[in-house]
Amino acid sequence: MNKAELSDLKAEFDQFVRDKCDTGDCDTTAENDPDNEPVPGFVDELTDKLLSPFQSGVYFSRLDIKRVAEAIDESIPIKERKRMLQALFRHTTRKAYLRGAFDEFNRHFGGRILIYTELGDAFPASKSIFDENIVKIKKTQKILDQIVNDYEEIEPTDDPMMM
Repeated sequence: MNKAELSDLKAEFDQFVRDKCDTGDCDTTAENDPDNEPVPGFVDELTDKLLSPFQSGVYFSRLDIKRVAEAIDESIPIKERKRMLQALFRHTTRKAYLRGAFDEFNRHFGGRILIYTELGDAFPASKSIFDENIVKIKKTQKILDQIVNDYEEIEPTDDPMMM
């Protein structure tokens, strides 16, 4: 490449930067943001169920979600709880991975059931509230099992455009 071609290329690039990037249309942070990557369909239902104590009977903190991820040998950054769940399940391709993650959530559920049972015994006037939360937990566990049963594994070589 000679100097004239290089100068023309530089001039074209500078013009591009002035035209596109000076107006703010050239924001490249969204392109590389992992939070904007698509997630499997079940993740939306899962976040609705798991992150709402009204739905699941349990409050999962950021630390709880982080512990679940570490238990299945995943490393996710501590962010908003919804984004953490999306990061945990974003690249799910195997039913075994999903089962392992849900088993960890079920272990947390089991611990909460024990706590609610003890609190219900210690405070009989509030037992109905704790029993209601235990029912919600068991319903959520059934939903998790149903998600695993309905999940279809995706092979890394599967190309949806080839079908």
